[in-house]
Amino acid sequence: MTDLSAYPITRKWPARHPERIQLYSLPTPNGVKVSIMLEETGLPYEAHLVSFDTNDQMSPEFLSLNPNNKIPAIIDPNGPGGKPLPLFESGAILLYLAEKTGRFIPADAAARYETIQWLMFQMGGVGPMFGQLGFFHKFAGREYEDKRPRDRYVAESSRLLGVLNTRLEGRQWIMGDDYTIADMAIFPWVRNLIGFYEAGDLVGIDQYPNVTRALQAFVARPAVEKGLNIPPRP
Repeated sequence: MTDLSAYPITRKWPARHPERIQLYSLPTPNGVKVSIMLEETGLPYEAHLVSFDTNDQMSPEFLSLNPNNKIPAIIDPNGPGGKPLPLFESGAILLYLAEKTGRFIPADAAARYETIQWLMFQMGGVGPMFGQLGFFHKFAGREYEDKRPRDRYVAESSRLLGVLNTRLEGRQWIMGDDYTIADMAIFPWVRNLIGFYEAGDLVGIDQYPNVTRALQAFVARPAVEKGLNIPPRP
């Protein structure tokens, strides 16, 4: 039987199925990237809810796996060489799972790096900018009389949507006909921007029909529909 007792995180979140990938997450845009990928690949996994309400992400057990106190993180008991692999950062996890399964990333070297390029576009641009817009529009930022910070992120988020809209012209997905980890990274953030953050009108989402078309196709996938709610909130 697989033994994960060397990992302190398993003391707070015991593994009932230690032979499966252990996912420590929350259904946020970054968190669902990985749950969607796991659902798409069919890899066996066990999900553990990291509750921000009780500051689980700051617990010593979680920090032992991710010192950056962010979700998601995983332990793969069957990592490279058959040894357990702990891993954090959603983009790194997506790349790892794609290479582990040989799915959702092109085999062709040039197309592979192009896919990684768009994954980095999400991590360096879409995620941080959409997240800051959400703060200044929906959360504490509403209290600030000075709207210049909000407007800065509105402008940058709109610009990024324009980049995506142009990329998707004549393409079903970011990489064309093939659905990849780039789509799994980008579209949860687009969904959150116009849904949870209620910023669709603010960024003029109707100006980006290719983005909204691809988003609709994304959320219609059965694995996405399931992965968007994993781990389930209490």
